[in-house]
Amino acid sequence: MKIGIIGTGAIGGTIAKKMVAAGHQVFVTNSAEFAELEKRANELGALPSPLEDLVKGKDVVILSVPTIAIPGLSKTLFDEMPPDTILVDTSNYYPFRDADVEEIKKGKAESVWVAEQIGRPVIKAFNNLLAESLASGGTPKGAPGRIAMAISGDDPKAKEIISGLINQAGFDVVDAGNLESSWRHQPGTPAYCTELNAVDLKQALNDGVREVAAQIRDSVIKLFAERTTQPSHEEIVKFNRSLFPKNPKSE
Repeated sequence: MKIGIIGTGAIGGTIAKKMVAAGHQVFVTNSAEFAELEKRANELGALPSPLEDLVKGKDVVILSVPTIAIPGLSKTLFDEMPPDTILVDTSNYYPFRDADVEEIKKGKAESVWVAEQIGRPVIKAFNNLLAESLASGGTPKGAPGRIAMAISGDDPKAKEIISGLINQAGFDVVDAGNLESSWRHQPGTPAYCTELNAVDLKQALNDGVREVAAQIRDSVIKLFAERTTQPSHEEIVKFNRSLFPKNPKSE
């Protein structure tokens, strides 16, 4: 498939590498000057593309930028994107980074807000794992304890296609429901950055409490910000799991 990725940071860049390794033709763009974009694309094994061209003629476009950057995208950016192109949102909202978005603060699902901002339906995926989990946690299909990823959206066919890409990246998939249900794998929920297998992730998605998720998200950020040393990947996963009694304990 032809896959365009907007954003080449920790998540977007890792997805690009995974999709290139799976044999897809991957185009990337970011906010840097084109010479820097070319360098980054070369590192990822992808092709550099201006933003306006990246959305044209692709089977899948993956939006991997901070929530704060979404309103800054041109309102006409996706006008020439084919109607059958699948648009994937990987973003997670953090007020300390993304400023106040009143609709999200009042409870609107983050990816519902994203879809409204860009005027196109989206699939929510690649958001509930840490960048390190995505980069090094993938295993072959059927491997014991294979980490699972959540997906949400209103188009069953689109979810099926993106689920195939997730499997190629090395992860099982758990369907969390429609796009409105994507709150179940937002920050502050048992499904977020806890590296669960498919059985445990399905349970975690059911265990989320929408009304307290934002409070948990902010308390976690505050706690990590107060640390004098950077927590390891393993420490972050262990801590995130410990916030929710029904989650399995990290080994």
